[in-house]
Amino acid sequence: MTIISLLRTPRSLWELACQRLDHCGVTEKPSRLNRWQASSYRGHVVCSLALAVSLAGCAGLPDQRLANEALKRGDTATAAQNYRQLADLGYSEAQVGLADIQVDSRDPAQMKQAEATYRAAASVSPRAQARLGRLLVAKPGSTEAEQHEAETLLKKAAAAGEGNTLIPLAMLYLQYPHSFPDVNAQQQISQWRAEGKPEAGLAQVLLYRTQGTYDQHLDDVEKICKAALNTSDICYVELATVYQKQAKPEQQAELIKQMQAAHARGSVSPQRVDSVARVLADASLGKTDEKTAQSLLEPIAPGYPAAWVSLAQLLYDFPELGDVDQMMKYLDNGRAADQPRAELLLGKLYFEGKLVPADAKVAEEHFQKAVGREVAADYYLGQIYRRGYLGKVYPQKALDHLLTAARNGQNSADFAIAQLFSQGKGTKPDPLNAYVFSQLALAQNTPQATELAQTIQTQLPPERLAEAQRLLKQEQAVRGALSPNTPELNALQEEASEESK
Repeated sequence: MTIISLLRTPRSLWELACQRLDHCGVTEKPSRLNRWQASSYRGHVVCSLALAVSLAGCAGLPDQRLANEALKRGDTATAAQNYRQLADLGYSEAQVGLADIQVDSRDPAQMKQAEATYRAAASVSPRAQARLGRLLVAKPGSTEAEQHEAETLLKKAAAAGEGNTLIPLAMLYLQYPHSFPDVNAQQQISQWRAEGKPEAGLAQVLLYRTQGTYDQHLDDVEKICKAALNTSDICYVELATVYQKQAKPEQQAELIKQMQAAHARGSVSPQRVDSVARVLADASLGKTDEKTAQSLLEPIAPGYPAAWVSLAQLLYDFPELGDVDQMMKYLDNGRAADQPRAELLLGKLYFEGKLVPADAKVAEEHFQKAVGREVAADYYLGQIYRRGYLGKVYPQKALDHLLTAARNGQNSADFAIAQLFSQGKGTKPDPLNAYVFSQLALAQNTPQATELAQTIQTQLPPERLAEAQRLLKQEQAVRGALSPNTPELNALQEEASEESK
């Protein structure tokens, strides 16, 4: 049958082809425009695919359901292969799925491709509009025009019924208040809550986190997340955090039991189980429960490779749970699944030389593999080059990596940059930049940072203080009002993507 005769296929045969596409997991049907445009290459291929499926079955054809399921269990290779084939045929939902994988890679080149992929689908897909809006919200160094474009896209997607738009909108208003001077973030969130919008409560939690008032509103966070638990599984993470901070082991145990039952039913993702386990092992949140964390991670790791790295981190933090050989086995499993956190932790082991012999060259190799996907990789590389661990100091390479880390939310990198400029180790001292980064390092709230900032300010000639303060304001403006890469904000932003996959 030729393409032209296919275009004349009776409607019933076309519907049969579409039904077979659905049976094969391609749930998005070819558009009417594609069906009838004989001059369009995409139209030809989509029609051919539809007929091929109706006549020959599913063997060897791309499968959207398979791609979705593979992505959920962390098999990005299978997911990408199927999404890419369908995306090339013009299926917007597959384009979105492919771009999601590109975004998750954290690789700058792939992030750029993802933006283009989302844009290609945004004219017909509210989900693509929402994804593109979220990407622009998180885009480093975004322009004011891109910020307003993000607002437009997110509002348009919301009007079309797409969920997961309020949290990125709240992020946008909180991160770029200068671009939206007429919007009061708290008033907007309060209005959303009054209107009963489902995401409004989580947007309020986001505001508490960004404003540093989370601990003062634990009761409200608990109330919000209890009400949203059945629709937003990120709330398991928030509630676990609340109970950890409030030292409520009974409530924590009941929450974990509830989460395990929901995970067994398939209504809670393994990613959330992993996140809750990491909360339980976080000493900064209160008394740890590392054994429960381990019991949560071990069953999900075979199907969710990121959990292998979380298990390795557990053994790193709590050596009594296992030995170095077991930790290395976990890391090998994580590396086999291309988990950048595995490379980061391996690099850290060789950087510190605590559990394995110190080897800066091996550490560098592992950190390089995590660059662009794990912020701390830049920090450790900067430290290797700043401290001369490879035989000499590389000041420019140190600055490049440390500045990248600092601008992506690694506060300790500011302290290292201040040391670089003040000590002049391998480079000429620069008192102006030493002042700038020592002031930024005060956010660490450590005695060392305070002492260094005071010393540098004392040594700075008074006539140069105004210039140093101007440079400080410039650097603060580059970074924006908040860092998008803190773990807590990442967790809440994940709500805007994971729930709709």
